[in-house]
Amino acid sequence: MAEAITPRSQDFAQWYTDVIQRAELADYAPVRGCMVIRPYGYTLWENIQKALDRRFKETGHQNAYFPLFIPYSFIQKEAEHVEGFSPQLAVVTHGGGEKLEEPLIVRPTSEAIIGHLYSKWIKSYRDLPVLINQWCNVVRWEMRTRLFLRTTEFLWQEGHTAHATYEEAEEEARLILDLYADFAENEAAIPVVKGYKSESEKFPGALVSYTIEGMMGDRRALQMGTSHNLGQNFARAFDIQYLDRSNQLQYCWTTSWGVSTRMVGAIIMTHGDDQGLILPPRLAPIQVIIIPIYKNEEEKAQVMEATDRVKAALGSSVRWHVDDREAYTVGWKFNEWELRGVPLRIELGPRDVANKQVIVARRDLPGKEGKQAIPETALPQVVDTLLAEIQAHLFQKAFQFREAHTQQPIDYTAFKAAVENGFALAFWCGDAACEKAIQEETRATNRCIPLAQTAEARGRTCIRCGQPAKEQAVFARAY
Repeated sequence: MAEAITPRSQDFAQWYTDVIQRAELADYAPVRGCMVIRPYGYTLWENIQKALDRRFKETGHQNAYFPLFIPYSFIQKEAEHVEGFSPQLAVVTHGGGEKLEEPLIVRPTSEAIIGHLYSKWIKSYRDLPVLINQWCNVVRWEMRTRLFLRTTEFLWQEGHTAHATYEEAEEEARLILDLYADFAENEAAIPVVKGYKSESEKFPGALVSYTIEGMMGDRRALQMGTSHNLGQNFARAFDIQYLDRSNQLQYCWTTSWGVSTRMVGAIIMTHGDDQGLILPPRLAPIQVIIIPIYKNEEEKAQVMEATDRVKAALGSSVRWHVDDREAYTVGWKFNEWELRGVPLRIELGPRDVANKQVIVARRDLPGKEGKQAIPETALPQVVDTLLAEIQAHLFQKAFQFREAHTQQPIDYTAFKAAVENGFALAFWCGDAACEKAIQEETRATNRCIPLAQTAEARGRTCIRCGQPAKEQAVFARAY
């Protein structure tokens, strides 16, 4: 199966598509730009959901659901929002065989419809804060699509909160940024840069947009999650007001934030190799694949009895699966589960049964380096330890890769070379025209201004124009 995958070094984009389809994560739908998420891919998404949803609820957020269709007039109320999304809107003009009195927008994001409802629900400071999240699908009419990374319809979570003060809204936006970073690094094993977007890159209508940016296996950047302090822009557009403690009418301060199925693409591109997926154990649909090996009925009876003992020993502490299909060879099974990125493989044959042991193979280490014999009695503890080691190793490997391909160029020539090979952390002037020129000349965009600056800007100059610098920014070619 791995032979059907294009090598990453030959064509990374084709490798990415090959892995998704061969590993049965997703397939193309009949409608251009849409995808079908297959069970294995959807289970991975469900595990992402669970890990994020737990974090949301631990920080006081509640789930709700809002309509898919939004009156066109709602979208028009926030002019900057409309301008930003207008080219991507899907508009419904007919329903039930008749032309609608007012066109409906298929949800591209829900600030408008939620703003309308918040204006009805919020009357007093006693009603604040409102901390709501929804899991749903959205539609954005994309011109260039790629499975999981950019599709016309995709799944995501979108949080929308309302607060009494700017400080509370800012605290919320930063809280979610930290939550996203914690998820990316500790669950997906992807190191991220936390920062905020430049004025030209921020979300339409936002006061400030925070982001986590990851480096993929081809050294390009991927925006993996964003959190926006919307200020009072949407509150004024949708008349979200409350009576404060002095009985004075005030506009709320709102936020919105989201992570999508793009996260699945990030996991594929960060950890995968020429054999296919390598999944972080905490999110993998199957953490341990058990493969019984036998040649005849007598061996089968012994091996399957031992397999039952292994299953009982692992219990419900890990997500395991037994591949006892007789229509496929052992070698074919090894290749398939490597392709699917299962973190740990347990091999169990007649010799292992006689020695009261199993062979354990790690997906993240090549060949014999990742194999060892384990006594049956020690299996539960060893499996737990190995899964933790794999999780940590994947993060460390990705971190070292990012660090090796992040440069701090001293001039524009070095800057151009840096963005050819990864991230360029460079001082810049903060001017939108200079930022646009950098993009036109290098095809690199300003991914974010890191919250953690490695050096102060005093006395520094812009990497391109030589004007006084405001701060460091991460520039990179991106998805």
